[in-house]
This record gives sequence, structure tokens and C-alpha cells, in this order.
Amino acid sequence: MSKKLRELLNKINGMKTEITQLVDAGDLDAAEAKKAELVNLQREFDILKDVEDTELQNVDEHATPIGGQSDVAEFANAFRNLPATNMLREGADADGGYTVPQDVQTKINQYKDAHRSLRTLCTVETVKTNKGSRVYQTKTAVSGFDEVDENGLIQAVTPPQFEQIGYTIKDYAGYMPVTNDLLKDSDANIERVVVDWVGRNSLATDNRKIRGLIAAKAATQLSGVNGIKHEINVTLGSAYRADARIVTNDDGLDYLDTLEDEMGRPYLNPDPTANNVIKLRAGATAIIVEVFPNADMPSEDVYTLTEDAALVSGKTYYTLADGVYTAVAEPDVDDIATYYEITGKKIPFVLGDLKEAFRIFDRQQTTLYASNDAAVSDASGKVVYNAFAQRGRLYRADMRADYKTIDSGAFVNGYIQI
Repeated sequence: MSKKLRELLNKINGMKTEITQLVDAGDLDAAEAKKAELVNLQREFDILKDVEDTELQNVDEHATPIGGQSDVAEFANAFRNLPATNMLREGADADGGYTVPQDVQTKINQYKDAHRSLRTLCTVETVKTNKGSRVYQTKTAVSGFDEVDENGLIQAVTPPQFEQIGYTIKDYAGYMPVTNDLLKDSDANIERVVVDWVGRNSLATDNRKIRGLIAAKAATQLSGVNGIKHEINVTLGSAYRADARIVTNDDGLDYLDTLEDEMGRPYLNPDPTANNVIKLRAGATAIIVEVFPNADMPSEDVYTLTEDAALVSGKTYYTLADGVYTAVAEPDVDDIATYYEITGKKIPFVLGDLKEAFRIFDRQQTTLYASNDAAVSDASGKVVYNAFAQRGRLYRADMRADYKTIDSGAFVNGYIQI
């Protein structure tokens, strides 16, 4: 990041603080005036940042770095020597930021592609700006042309419908304490640690955000294989059937693997032309099954109020408060009506063409920040790491992306309860 951009960031952060103080003091007119200045500053920053990013991307990646250093050595030295800031704050840039070079960014993306990520099933679009929009034609039923007599009037037909979907790139950030031993380590080891750390957390962010888009659509309970076939054949229909997938977890694979037809033949079959591809024979077609670990795509426990009967010794019971179930060590036998027990499990089965359903607008930019003085706390406010007191260093990484549902009709948010 150039000196000019860092100066603008300092002004932006200082003005945000000033606006907050004016609002707290009740001087809304002055705060409104400052807000207009802030908008112009932010606009200036975005324009210069886009220009700077474009310049970086146009540099020949095979050019020899200044001083003859390799890309790995240059990155490792930058990581070791990031200027220490006095704070780490998510959602806001600070002095000491360093945008990782393109070769390291590519390795981070390769890490995500090599591991099980929902992003591989979605459409990923690389963007160069922080904001933008795309125009999509919506699927509209048409009735065709009407018959026209020789002197008859031509009737209007249903015109195509369009919708505009905007994206706004957001920062997603996390921190990592680093020991002096790592900073003294080899260049290759430092690069490997950062790629693994950023890649692993970036992958988890992708999966969490895409699962959130899926969960935003009302869940449909499926009645076994017949329910899956019905949703694929009728709900999704021929518009999406050809490229549809069944996305489930380890529990779902285990469930499908036990099913047989009336002839004793398993519904689930490997593809003889590709050993790593599993297909479910769903009536007229065979659908590829994409399996994710339970940790990445968890099943949901089903809780039921206990019956009016004696509690079973050694069995775990739960209480419900603010939507959270909590295990009870010693339930009160005189208050049995307030306890829940786990009676089943909802296994996720997402059906459809996720490339049509979801789009990831990826800024493909990762920035690192460093601090020798910062302290980080958990949700309760307890300090879990103090860089100054523990003679270490805290690093923060930001990734930038936005996640959008493009066609909600292209998938079914289903589950099978067992």
C-alpha cells in the first residue's frame, strides 16, 4: 500500500472517530457535514486503490524483484518486517498493511481448491472494484404467439424481465499470534505457514457464507430417495436437472449407502469411469453426490420434550433457553416437563445446480497487518493474548469477497430426518 493511501486511511479513520464524537455530543448538523467529507475521502481512496491494484496486476510476474530477491524471500521479509501498529481492528485498515504478492495469493486460492470447499460448486467471479452490479434475465413463463387473422390485430407477448444484483466487497478478518521462533524461520516455512493459515480460514469463511445463503431459503423435508427424486424431477425440473448435484455430509453418505431397491441393488453406485465420483440412481437419471465432512456441513439434532414418565438413568437431557439447548447433569425428576431429549437428526441434502444458484464476487486480495502492542479478547472480554506482555507479535489477515444468491429456483434446501 502506497504512502498516499496510508495517509488517506489515517484521515478516514480519524474522521470516523470525529463523527462518532459529534453524534455523541448531539451536534448532528456538524456530524452530517463531516459525513459528506468522509464520503468524498472514501471515494478518493477507492479510486486510487483500484488504480494501484491494476498497476500491480500489470507488472510482469516474471520480472526480477528489486535487489534480486525471489518472490518467496521478498514476501517472507515483508512478513517479518511489517511496521508494528498499536491496534488490530476488524473492518478498518491501519498503518502497517501489506498486500501479499500475486504468487502467494494464487497459492492461497490453490489451497482452497485442493480441499473440500463449497466454492468449487458455485460460480466464482474475480472483480477489480469494491462495488458493482450485474444484470440478469429472470425466468419468465411465456405463452407464445397468438393466431392472427388476415386483418386481425397482433397481440402483445410477455416481454423479457431483468433484475439488477449489486455486490459490495466486504472484509473478513482474523488474527494469529506469532512467536519469535517463526519469524526467524526459513523463508519457505514462513510462506507455508501463512498460506496454510489464510487458506484454511478463507475456506471456512466461504463454506459458512454459502451455507448461510442456503439456509436463507425455507427447508424442505424429503421423504427418502423418493423425495429426492421428486424434487429433482419436478421442483427443479428439466431446467436444472442436467447439471444438478446432491450435496450432503458424511451422515448423508452413510444414509444413502444403506438404501437398496426391491431387487436388493444399492441406490448408490460409484462411476465406473471415475472412481472418486459417486452417483445416486434417481429414477430416470443418475445424480452426482458431493460429500462434505460433518465438520464443514453439520447435521442438526432434533430435540423433543420428554414424555410424562420417569427419567432414564444415565441418559442426557437438555433445557431450552433463548433458543439454545444446554445439557443438564442432574435433571429435577419433579419438573420433567421442562426437559428435552435428542430423538433424531436432520441430515442436509441440498439439491440442484449451485453454479446457477450462487455467485462469489472475489476481490482476490489478502492484506496482512502486524502489532507488537495489541491484546485480543474472547467473547466474554477475557484477554487471551497480549503481544506486549507475552513478547510476541499479532498478525491480522483480511480477505475480501461478497456472496450472493442469483437464482433461488436452482436449488432445494432439503433435509432427511432420521
